[in-house]
Amino acid sequence: MGCHDRVVGGNETDVDVTVVGSGPNGLSAAVVLARAGLRVRVLEAQSTAGGGARTATDPEYGGVRHDVCSAVHPLGRASPFFAEFDLAARGVDLVAPEVSYANPLPGRPAAIAYHRLDRTCAELDDGASWRRLFGPLTEHVDGVLGFFLGDKRSLPPDLPTTVRTGLRVLAMGSPAWNVLRGEDARALFTGVGVHAIHRVPSPVNSGAGVMLGTVAHTAGWPVPVGGTQRIADALIADVRAHGGELVLGHRVTSPPGGVVVYDTAPTALLDVYGDAVPARYAKALRRYRFGPGVCKVDFVLAGDIPWRDPRLAGAGTVHLGGTRARMALAEREVAAGRHAEWPMTLAALPHLADPSRIDAQGRRPLWTYAHVPSGSTADLTETITAQFEQAAPGFRDLVLAARCVPAARMADHDANYVGGDIIVGGATLFAAMVGPTLRANPWTTPIPGAYLCSSATPPGTGVHGMSGYYAARTVLRREFGIRRMPSLAP
Repeated sequence: MGCHDRVVGGNETDVDVTVVGSGPNGLSAAVVLARAGLRVRVLEAQSTAGGGARTATDPEYGGVRHDVCSAVHPLGRASPFFAEFDLAARGVDLVAPEVSYANPLPGRPAAIAYHRLDRTCAELDDGASWRRLFGPLTEHVDGVLGFFLGDKRSLPPDLPTTVRTGLRVLAMGSPAWNVLRGEDARALFTGVGVHAIHRVPSPVNSGAGVMLGTVAHTAGWPVPVGGTQRIADALIADVRAHGGELVLGHRVTSPPGGVVVYDTAPTALLDVYGDAVPARYAKALRRYRFGPGVCKVDFVLAGDIPWRDPRLAGAGTVHLGGTRARMALAEREVAAGRHAEWPMTLAALPHLADPSRIDAQGRRPLWTYAHVPSGSTADLTETITAQFEQAAPGFRDLVLAARCVPAARMADHDANYVGGDIIVGGATLFAAMVGPTLRANPWTTPIPGAYLCSSATPPGTGVHGMSGYYAARTVLRREFGIRRMPSLAP
């Protein structure tokens, strides 16, 4: 099935494939490769595994747990990888609140995206336009996900839905985005679209808005009970069950021997391989650009947030960017390298779906991050607090602690987040469709035996495991002659 006695860090081993990085894509690649019968070793530089899917205990309040990067998982059920892997069967309980996401708005009621499309439309000023956008997509959600999470090189599974979806992405990513009527609906769509951290309108943002909005009204936006770490732990358990190995605290500084799959930023290959990187590819990697960053602030709250609009009390995810115009201005400012006066801020309240996140004294976590220029050292704790205070007077009095990680320090927690870019440079149409460099197969590199599987490769950012799945498929075919993908079922 392949060569044995591979070399890792100069030592002889009996590993067929080394996976560098234990984020969701690295682990999904490891799952596929181990299930195919290969001997897999996962190397992780951090002291805990999971990359962007980790959970950590608050340093002062031991009963409160914060998600290190991702907290809410719209694709935890919906992606083809996780649909087959079946997290629920592995003890990971994903609970979706009735409100998928919401936008407080100044001087008027909030915009609310409920799990149910009908209720969402009923409460918007012009719900008919929201139904025209999302109604046909929610009826063909598998086709929508096939469009967004496909490998971009195979025929989509549902061509009519692909066309329908693509036309909506183009329309909502252009000046024609005013097809949505009502300030509330426009803010609701923009808020979910700027998860992509990109100027609006653009196909990148509209793609995120269409995909995540469709999932919001079908699978919902669930939270893993116990924290995001539960997802990573389930993947690791499966790798180990099929003979794989996980090594923590191992920073790769020289090429492991044999076949290697990198769940890293593409530019990391320059550091690992140095002059061994072919000149043309090295030039392309040096031109690779990371996007804006995020300033992450984890709060510990003493109680429930006193929202002006009481319907927000059930919102597991809140977008604090304000109106569409304000969000568009903020994203332009950040893209230009300036801090926005009112930045786009995303917040998650996991305890609404997972009461176990509330400690015995009633303290609970509030997960937030705000968009900032790349490499920003700014602490936005006060800015985010003021945003909450406008939507929920008295919020400030609930804050027991705030733990800020500026954009410039995000890479301390995950080396992929260069300058605080949690999308790893993938927030462009080129990256989503083509990959980090111009190659027929974006999961390959011209370095013998070296492959990429991070969110810098298609289908891009998100905890969906598909980049790892496609990279593993490539490795199986090219390196081991295995064309039949293994089952992922428990």
